[in-house]
This record gives sequence, structure tokens and C-alpha cells, in this order.
Amino acid sequence: MQVHLIDGTYELFRYYHALPSARDRDGREVAAVRGVVGSLLGMMTAGATHIGVATDHVIESFRNGLWRGYKTGAGVEQDLLSQFPLLEEAVTALGMKVWPMVEFEADDALAAAAEKAAADPRVERVVICTPDKDLAQCVRGTRVVQLNRRTRITMDEAGVRVKFGVPPSSIPDYLALVGDASDGYPGLPGWGAKSAAAVLARFGHLEEIPDDWRTWSVNATSPARLARTLAESRDLALLFRRLATLRTDVDVFDTVDDLRWKGPAREFKPLAARLDAAMAGEARPPRSA
Repeated sequence: MQVHLIDGTYELFRYYHALPSARDRDGREVAAVRGVVGSLLGMMTAGATHIGVATDHVIESFRNGLWRGYKTGAGVEQDLLSQFPLLEEAVTALGMKVWPMVEFEADDALAAAAEKAAADPRVERVVICTPDKDLAQCVRGTRVVQLNRRTRITMDEAGVRVKFGVPPSSIPDYLALVGDASDGYPGLPGWGAKSAAAVLARFGHLEEIPDDWRTWSVNATSPARLARTLAESRDLALLFRRLATLRTDVDVFDTVDDLRWKGPAREFKPLAARLDAAMAGEARPPRSA
């Protein structure tokens, strides 16, 4: 069997910016939820059998207590935020497992589900459906892969190495050095993608990088400056790595059998009718890449 794990937060954002506005009889924006539900139904029609969906029920998580600048819901349109509870209701009514995250993030639920599913010998492949670079740390060989459903590009462990220059196990270290603007932490000054990849390809993890740059033997620009920056900010880099490291101790399911789709619940028909009856409105400007 194959297990598909869906980043519901990403999908909701994607459809919110891709589809024209649509409001139900109560004036509630529902277009993005309609898009995600239709997409999930399409996956099942195409043959997916085991599926789980993770959402950020609230945008904040435990990481906001670790770093003041970590991402929040500030600036996110209310019409988008208001659709998270509806999405969770719709996915549940559709008969799929949904993990609404509060203390943790959707990415943590996906990481936990991927690890647990991969531990089941019946599972041939786990497909994590998100383009989020954080999830690259969960890729294992060709058995746990990452799929960008928009571009239809699948990335296995070899693909992670090609894209980032480091193995999946070094992705949190890589993000700690280069930063992640979407998550709200800056990385270390002077450390870019090429320098981080070159040094981590040699040493693997932050604590293994020597302070003496002359021992690095890597092709990096201004290694002395990079070494000085890391030596001065190593504790900060370790904090950023903690932010980037996904938690796998999230309670997701008992066995992969819990993820088997058995069809919609009876609540789905009236909910689908409500979504189908929504009145179309104006198109939104596309989100910038």
C-alpha cells in the first residue's frame, strides 16, 4: 500500500489564491475549501487508498515561545483563516483522517505520520504532499518521498541531495544556517545556500563544524568570516535548528489501517450541497511566487 500525507494548510493557501471568491448562503468564504475537497476526491478517484490531512488549526505553535519572530497569523486574510475550521469539518465528513494542530504545526503531524507509516512493513511508499522544504528532512531513500502536487515533482533522498546539497538528516542544520523567511527566522549573516551546503556536506551537523576554518577543506566563499560568524552565533544557530527540526512525537494514528478511506460519512452530502451552492464572486490577484 501507499500512504499519502497532505499538508492541508498549504493546500488551503494554494486554492485560496488560485480560485475566485465564493460565498455560501451565510456570506462565508468557502472557495478554498471547495478546491481542497475536490482535489482530495480526485486523489481517491485516481487510486489513493490511505490518506491523512494535517492542518494548522491555529497558526502559532510552541515555536513562538522559542523565537519571538516566528510566524504568526498576523497579516493573513480573515477570509482565509476562517476556512480552517470548515476545511477540518469537510475533510472529516469526507471520511478522511484529519490532524488539526494547536501546540504543534501541521508539518510536525506530517513528520510523525510519515515515520509511523514507514515503520509498517506493509507500506511500500509514504508520499508527503507538500513543497515545504522543512519536510525534506523526513525523506528516506525512495520509500518516504516528498511530492509537490502543483508541479507534480516527486523528490526522493537523491533528489534532496541534488536540490539542497545535503542529505535529509542535515536539512535542519541547513535551514538553521540559511534561515527560513516563511517561518520567520533569519539564519546566520553571510551564510547562503552554497556555503551551507558545502560545509554541511563535509561535516553533517552544526556541532561537528570546527571553529578553525583552515580544517574545513571545502569550497566556500570567505570561510574565515563564516567560521567567525558561526563561532559567535553557535547558540543562535542551534536554536534555529530546533525551530527547523520537526517533531515526531505527535499523536496521529494507531495503525495505518486508520488511514484507509472508506467513503464519505453521511454528514458530507449536506455539507457538499452547501459548498456547491456557494455564489461565485470576483477573482483574486494571484499570489506572488
